[in-house]
Amino acid sequence: MSRLSRPGEENSSSGLSVSERNSWLALWRVKGVGAKTYLSLLDVFSKPSNVFLASISELENAGVSTAVAQQIKRLDWHVIDPDLKWLQREDCHLMCWNDEDYPTLLKEIPDPPPVLFIRGDRNLLDSLQVAMVGTRNPSPMAMKTARAFAKNFADFGLTVTSGLALGVDQAAHKGALDSTGKTIAVAATGLDRVYPASHKALAAEIIKTGALVSEFPIGTQPKPGYFPRRNRIISGLSLGVLVVEAAIKSGTLVTAKHAMEQGREVFAIPGSIHNPLAKGCHHLIRQGAKLVETADDVLEELGQLSRAAVREENGQNKAMAENDLPIEGDYAALLDKMGFDPTSVDELIAETHFTAEEISSMLLVMELEGLVSSAPGGLFYRCSTK
Repeated sequence: MSRLSRPGEENSSSGLSVSERNSWLALWRVKGVGAKTYLSLLDVFSKPSNVFLASISELENAGVSTAVAQQIKRLDWHVIDPDLKWLQREDCHLMCWNDEDYPTLLKEIPDPPPVLFIRGDRNLLDSLQVAMVGTRNPSPMAMKTARAFAKNFADFGLTVTSGLALGVDQAAHKGALDSTGKTIAVAATGLDRVYPASHKALAAEIIKTGALVSEFPIGTQPKPGYFPRRNRIISGLSLGVLVVEAAIKSGTLVTAKHAMEQGREVFAIPGSIHNPLAKGCHHLIRQGAKLVETADDVLEELGQLSRAAVREENGQNKAMAENDLPIEGDYAALLDKMGFDPTSVDELIAETHFTAEEISSMLLVMELEGLVSSAPGGLFYRCSTK
């Protein structure tokens, strides 16, 4: 039975027609269709609904096996019912590969997820992010360090991205919540559940100002093989990945490996040679990861990457490359509204046409260039006459 449409519905929350949205969901439910196969089918058929209209021979010519082609043709469309029911809830979103707000950095990885389920602020996914990962059983000092680093990153305007796990992930999310609350938790389950269950309260706090994200359909339960898949999204969304504390054989190093393969910066905090949970960080440093001691060490390294990302996002590559300092266009307009006395982002929003996310991104770049500086309480002031 086809579930391409429902009476009275015309468009989904992502801007797709309901029939197209359901096709995106249904193709993702087909056994044997992973991220790479899904995207290769899109290359051939343009959109999922055309995949379902294709014959078995056309599907085989597109590169899928006979078994997968038969799965596509025989799909029971009731399989997407849990997804449809979940999407009716408040703050629940579906993001598809061809949506305009699909994260730019995530599109660059070798196997980006064709669909993402999101609870909370979907706009946050395309913000400037730093990932923080580490062991689920960290030392008390590592927990304190992770929370402090995350707060510093958030104070500076970065979104902190992690995996909602126990330990370092938990500290990273809480550190961001201590500041602006801009944090993203990438899950290895469907978003109808929270794993671990002890983090339900934390997840609820994240949704208020941040976002929960998963590529896994609703109802998906945690399995060991899902966590490495989750990790590639954590690193893929981010400018760089900071490893706080990790053993040699751990999922944390899988995330770092993904980051290196994706061309992301990898940072590691060193520890005692007698601490087995420092060995993973020391291994990464020997492999070329940047040794860091303070949050400023990470921010300094991310400076060029942040500028490049903001330039591309705002279409100002040429002008900013020629002038080096970002003081033209929107940057000049924002700087003109700033005095040498501390001012808040809310005041800048009132004085300009920019959103909070746009102002935070521009302030990040201008601070890295020495044009503005931050003050306690999330305030910023001008420190250059340029």
